Amino acid sequence: MRDKSTIYIPENPVSRFLFSDTRSAIIWLIIRLYVGYTWLTAGWGKIQNDAWVGENGGKAVEGFVKGALAKSQETADVAGWYASFLENSVLPHAKLFSFVVAYGEFLVGLGLIVGLLTGIAAFCGALMNVSFLFAGTLSINPLLFILATWLVLAWKVAGWYGLDRWALPKLGTPWSKKIG
Repeated sequence: MRDKSTIYIPENPVSRFLFSDTRSAIIWLIIRLYVGYTWLTAGWGKIQNDAWVGENGGKAVEGFVKGALAKSQETADVAGWYASFLENSVLPHAKLFSFVVAYGEFLVGLGLIVGLLTGIAAFCGALMNVSFLFAGTLSINPLLFILATWLVLAWKVAGWYGLDRWALPKLGTPWSKKIG
């Protein structure tokens, strides 16, 4: 029962179709597979690289952070507060961050490809994209951030053609046939 002081604003038809209608799931499947493949291959490449998770684990992160710190001194591409975070938090724990990034990228990609906890996987991917952007790295990060943000918004239907179709109802996030 709704409180009489609550005002309900219905969703517009385009938003309802994109974010709540399983007919849009094919769109999200294509986006999910693209973003997932990009993350999976990036993570797998790092997992196979000795400078990320091998005997020399942390060297790649150290190089990345030192490059970002140099950018922060030369240009405004890296904000001072983020450079401070990189210098004081990431650099001293470069090996740990190497494992987190490599396996995080791989798991985000895997989650998106199989459609399991799609919204959470997309959010984690977007968080990594934002971190790379704050560090002054453009590359494909803006595009992946936008697509991941859309996948987060579409979490209810983005995993319809995936394991979310069965997992989310069991986790207490059921779909119903009636859209209200």
